[in-house]
Amino acid sequence: MTEAITELVEMLQGSAWAWFLVFLRISATMAVLPAFGERSVPMRVKLGLTFAFLLIVSPAVTANIGTAPNLFKDQLLQSSAEVVTGLFFGLVLRIAMMSLQIAGTIAAQATSLSQIFGASAGVDPMPAMGNVLVVGGLALCVIMGLHVHVARYLILGYDLVQAGKFPSPPVLAETTLLEVSRCMSLAFSLAAPFLVASLIYNITLGVINRAMPQLMVAFVGAPAITAGGLALLALCAPIMLSVWHNSFLQTLLSPFG
Repeated sequence: MTEAITELVEMLQGSAWAWFLVFLRISATMAVLPAFGERSVPMRVKLGLTFAFLLIVSPAVTANIGTAPNLFKDQLLQSSAEVVTGLFFGLVLRIAMMSLQIAGTIAAQATSLSQIFGASAGVDPMPAMGNVLVVGGLALCVIMGLHVHVARYLILGYDLVQAGKFPSPPVLAETTLLEVSRCMSLAFSLAAPFLVASLIYNITLGVINRAMPQLMVAFVGAPAITAGGLALLALCAPIMLSVWHNSFLQTLLSPFG
């Protein structure tokens, strides 16, 4: 009887440690995860989502997690490794999300909409065009089953980085560089129509000013670039969000490139 109780206690201790490590990684990921980890989401909701993902992810990965180390130093080291790994996986998705924000900022600057519709002091300085794209991208991801992709992303993450192990520094550096370069190139590609329209607008304005120096071309052209920027946003936003969503799914499927 005593031996059976001892085995049961050891089994529960090992299972509790495995669940605790999974909880640390998921909670760290949830802190910076797009949509679920936004600052506007209440902390109680984030905690509830963390436990929901814990119930989904843990049965699939706890079998490969060993028991708790005997030394407190080793326990602290494994816990720290899980927090670092979770933050890393969450930041990879956050960088992919930032491409929409950067694209919106570039487009707003190119069409002179950042000064007109920019946020007021004390608020996030992101232009309204970028805010519209980010909110639209988050809504699109949630509609297209972001929770399913995130659960799979977290489960497959244990094949890339084992529980209780720190990610390899070369992999961290290479992945960060890859994601930043992908983010910037995608942002520039998404904002390309606005840059082309801005170039054509400025060349046309220069030609008009050269032909009619007495005409105040700035007062004539400002309403045109504003209206053109808004019309171009209405036309290009669905395509921009579709292209970005495909790239975001690719990041979810292959976080290390």
